[in-house]
Amino acid sequence: MAVPVAFFAVFFAYPVTAIVGRGLKADGSWHWGRFGEVLSRPDIGQVLWFTTWQAALSTALTLLIALPGAYVFARFEFPGKQLLRAVVTVPFVLPTVVVGTAFLALLGRGGLLDELWGVRADTTVWAILLAHVFFNYAVVVRTVGGLWAQLDPRQEEAARVLGAGRFAAWWRVTLPALGPAVAAAALMVFLFTFTSFGIVQILGGPAYSTLEVEIYRQTAQLLDLPTAAVLTMVQFAAVGGILALHAWTVRRRETALKLVDPAQTVRRPRGAAQWALLVGVLGTVLLLILLPLGVLIERSLDGPGGYGFDYYRALRSVEASGGTFLVPPLEAVWNSLRYALAATVIALVVGGLAAAALTRRAGRLARGFDALLMLPLGISAVTVGFGFLITLDKPPLDLRASWILVPLAQALVGVPFVVRVMLPVLRAVDGRLREAAAVLGASPSRVWREVDLPMVRRAVLVAAGFAFAVSLGEFGATVFIARPDRPTLPVAVARLLGRPGDLNYGQAMALSTVLMVVCAVSLLVLERIRTDRSGEF
Repeated sequence: MAVPVAFFAVFFAYPVTAIVGRGLKADGSWHWGRFGEVLSRPDIGQVLWFTTWQAALSTALTLLIALPGAYVFARFEFPGKQLLRAVVTVPFVLPTVVVGTAFLALLGRGGLLDELWGVRADTTVWAILLAHVFFNYAVVVRTVGGLWAQLDPRQEEAARVLGAGRFAAWWRVTLPALGPAVAAAALMVFLFTFTSFGIVQILGGPAYSTLEVEIYRQTAQLLDLPTAAVLTMVQFAAVGGILALHAWTVRRRETALKLVDPAQTVRRPRGAAQWALLVGVLGTVLLLILLPLGVLIERSLDGPGGYGFDYYRALRSVEASGGTFLVPPLEAVWNSLRYALAATVIALVVGGLAAAALTRRAGRLARGFDALLMLPLGISAVTVGFGFLITLDKPPLDLRASWILVPLAQALVGVPFVVRVMLPVLRAVDGRLREAAAVLGASPSRVWREVDLPMVRRAVLVAAGFAFAVSLGEFGATVFIARPDRPTLPVAVARLLGRPGDLNYGQAMALSTVLMVVCAVSLLVLERIRTDRSGEF
C-alpha cells in the first residue's frame, strides 16, 4: 500500500489541498464564510441548477434509449453482434472533446443539419443532452445487459404461464432483479454528466455552464480562486455521495440471484415484434452513434478543393495553424501517444500494487484505501491541473518544465480503472495456491510471477488498454500543464476550435478523427483480449 498512498499523497492530495487552501485561506486562517458568499450568488445558483437538472435529464434519456439496446444485446443472437457491441462502446472511450467535435460537425455551423435544413443546434441544451446520451449509451448497454444476459428467462416464462401479461411479467419479475444494475448504471451516467466538461465547453457556448466548466472559467479566465475552491468542494461532496450510492448498489447487485450461462439465454429474434425491436435498436445505433462519427470523418475530408486529405496535410505545417501552435499540429499525435504510454505504465504499477494490497487486506483500512483510489473521479480535473502548476515548482518536485508532469496527471485518472479491472480477478485467485508455492520454498516475488501473473495476465492487458484510452483523452488537467511546444491531441483540438477560419475547423476535425481511430483500435483490441463478459463493463 505504500507506493499508491505516496503517489496519491504527492500528486493528488498535495496539489488539491494547496489550491483549495489558496482559495479559502487568508492571513493564516480558514474563511468558511466564503461558502455562503459564493453559493448565495445568483449566477452560481444557476450553474448548480443547470448542472443538476441536465445530469438528471441526460440520465433519464440515456436509460430510455439504451435499455432496449441492453435487452437486444443480452437476449438476441444476430450476425455482427460482437462487432456492433464494440462499436457502441467506442463513444465511451472517446475523449469528451472528440464527442463535442462530432456533434459540432453534425449540429453546428456548416454542419450536416445546417447544410440540409439551415438548422443550428450547437448552442442549445438539446445538443448537450444528445451528446451525453451518445457518450453514455454503452454504460447502460453493458452494465445492465451483462446481468440481463445471465437472468434465467424461465422465471419470466413461469409468470406468463400463471396468467401475467408480457409487461406485467417483466415489471414484477425481471425489473426487480435488474434493479441494482439499472441503479448502478444510472448513477454512473449521472456522475459522468454531472462532471461534464469537454462536451459542454464545446457545445454549450456561453449560455450553459456545468460546475466543471465554471471551475475552469473561474480559475483560468477570472483567476477567482476562492470561488473555484468553493465549487471544487461542492462538486467533491456531490460526487462523493454519488460514488457511495454506486458502491451500495453494486453490493446489492452481488446478492444471490439465479444466474445462468449467457450462452443459454440468447436466441434469434422470433415474431414481428422482436424483429421490429432489433431493427429499432439498430436504427438508434445508426442515428445516434454512427452518424455523428461518420459526419466527423466526412468533415475532416471536405477540404476547400473538394474531398481529399488537405486538412490532414495541413497538420504538418506550423503556418497552417495561423499561430495557434509553436509546432506542427501533427506532433500532438506523437506527444499524446508518448504521454499515454508513460501514464499507462505508471497507472499499472500504482493500480496493480493497490489491487494486490486490497486482495490481502480487509476491514476499515482496506475500505478507506479503496475509497482513496476513487477520489480522482470526484475532484475537478481542472483543480488538479492548476494545483500541479502552483505546487510542483520547487525542488525536489520542480516538475513544471518536465515532460513527466502530463503523464502523472493522466495516470491519476487511469489508476481507478486499473484497480476496478484487476481487483475481481486477483480476488478470484485461490489463496491456497500461493500458500502451496510458499511452502515449496518460493519467495513472494516468485509466487507473484509463477502463480498470480499467469492468471491475471489477461486482466493486466485489459487494464492497460483502458488506462491508455483514458490517458489519451484526458483534457481537464492537461489543458493547464501541456506545454505550448508539446500539446496533446485533446488540447490541440480545443485550441483549433477556439480560433476562427475554415482551415482551423477542418484541422480540428482531422485531429479528432485521428484520436477517434486510435481509441477505436484500442477498444477493438480489448474486445479480442477479454473473455469474461459477465455483468462487468
